[in-house]
Amino acid sequence: MLDGFKKFLLRGNVVELATAVVIGTAFTGIVTAFTEAIINPLLAMAFDADALSDATVGPFRIGLLLAAMINFLIIAAVVYFVLIFPMAKLKERMDRRRGIQPDEPAETDVEVLQDIRELLRAQQAGPPRT
Repeated sequence: MLDGFKKFLLRGNVVELATAVVIGTAFTGIVTAFTEAIINPLLAMAFDADALSDATVGPFRIGLLLAAMINFLIIAAVVYFVLIFPMAKLKERMDRRRGIQPDEPAETDVEVLQDIRELLRAQQAGPPRT
């Protein structure tokens, strides 16, 4: 039971998800401040609003959606470029040092069936003539 729990915790997706949640939470304040201090004033000028979140198009408060999308993109970029990408490169480097080669793509079902077809054709043709 504990072995299964250990395998679950050490699966790549769980670790990456936990990392993204923690870092995303940690950077929320910074990203929000950056968006409100820099991005909002720039975009608010285009929408003639005091703040981006106040920008409207007809009855729709489009500014709220734009601010949320910008925050998301900034957080996603930070998580990827600061954690995920460097960790992937580190893993590749460690694997090379251990002599582990990247996995070769497995043969597809179609490729296996084509090989079988060629073998059967060769058997039906008989031994090669000399």
